Amino acid sequence: MVPAAPPASAPQNAARLEWWREARFGMFIHWGPVSLKGTEIGWSRGAEVPIEEYDNLYKRFNPKDFNADEWVRTAKEAGMKYMVFTTKHHDGFCMWDTKQTDHNIMHSPFGRDVVKELAAACRAQGLAFGTYHSVTDWHHPDFPLTSPGGSVRRPVSNLDRYEQYLRAEVSELITGYGPLLVMWFDVPQEFSVQRGQGLVDFTRSLQPDILINDRSGAPGDFDTPEQRVGKFQDQRPWETCMTICRQWAWKPGDEMKSLQECIQTLVLCAGGDGNLLFNVGPMPDGRIEPRQVRRLEEMGAWLKRYGQSIYGTRGGPWKPSRAVASTRNGNSIFVHILRSETATVTLPDIPSKIARSQLLTGGSAKVSQQGGQLTITLSPAPGPSDVDSIVRLELGHSAMDLGEIEITGGK
Repeated sequence: MVPAAPPASAPQNAARLEWWREARFGMFIHWGPVSLKGTEIGWSRGAEVPIEEYDNLYKRFNPKDFNADEWVRTAKEAGMKYMVFTTKHHDGFCMWDTKQTDHNIMHSPFGRDVVKELAAACRAQGLAFGTYHSVTDWHHPDFPLTSPGGSVRRPVSNLDRYEQYLRAEVSELITGYGPLLVMWFDVPQEFSVQRGQGLVDFTRSLQPDILINDRSGAPGDFDTPEQRVGKFQDQRPWETCMTICRQWAWKPGDEMKSLQECIQTLVLCAGGDGNLLFNVGPMPDGRIEPRQVRRLEEMGAWLKRYGQSIYGTRGGPWKPSRAVASTRNGNSIFVHILRSETATVTLPDIPSKIARSQLLTGGSAKVSQQGGQLTITLSPAPGPSDVDSIVRLELGHSAMDLGEIEITGGK
């Protein structure tokens, strides 16, 4: 397998792109005055929350318990290697000291530059920092569409003038808070491929090695499947963005994923050769909800033991299935058995002799290669509550030389 080449239009970011792919796991944060209502950020404007009420929530927003260092520590304890913070969602509210609009955090009772504090905390603790920034702005009078959900067209608008406003915001973020790992654009709506590529080119003119996703209207550097694990894809980078609960912004009593769901999502992303950008929505007081913190810490404890099978790996050679995923690095293949009703798992064989095998999660694994099949027998057999049984297979050569293998039979 040949590693995916960096985009021809931006070879300057090859090293940053490679680091990001090896990092595999990052924290997404959606937060703003809407947390006072417990409804979805951006999308609830003009829907669950009347526009006038929504746009004035910032006048009551005073998250006195916000502590950037604590957020970054939580991300690091979770085993995350980077953070992407929502600087402006579709509602147009800016979480930094922007000079482009008064509709920003400095005009709230809180009056502190959240982006500045997060960027500084990430630098101090060695976590890469990037920004989410909506292309759409349903609050700005020059953007052609408005709430609810961008379904209403303004009678008068000026997209060219709005684009200059958007570029000025992007310039502030990169020059004032960068260098950034990524500029994570979202929901281009009225931005064509041509206009989106212009935004990408402008962003790169400010920071040539920055990573840019596929939501400016143009393809960018990587794909972003949302609320689902992406398919196996090793020729173009990708990153699943997914919530730890159901809503992006904080919601009281929101249903949270189990540890098994969280770990298996991360494993399936890595097995498909993608990243996981895992979202939390902090509370109105500025804290990440304690139960979410505990779940993230549980993920981090798992990664401290088994991170070698995630960090720095590439997906394959077996494409992920419902029950099995695989990652590889050097001479090693890590087979992740996520679901099995028996002690034995059968896979299509690889065209290489396995020199050694080890069950990293405790117990033993017997591996045999016969008749075009590779059979793994675990002792003890995995139980229904097991998060992941990881078998390390060692070859006499690089595991990266193997081609992709489809798992058939629904295993």
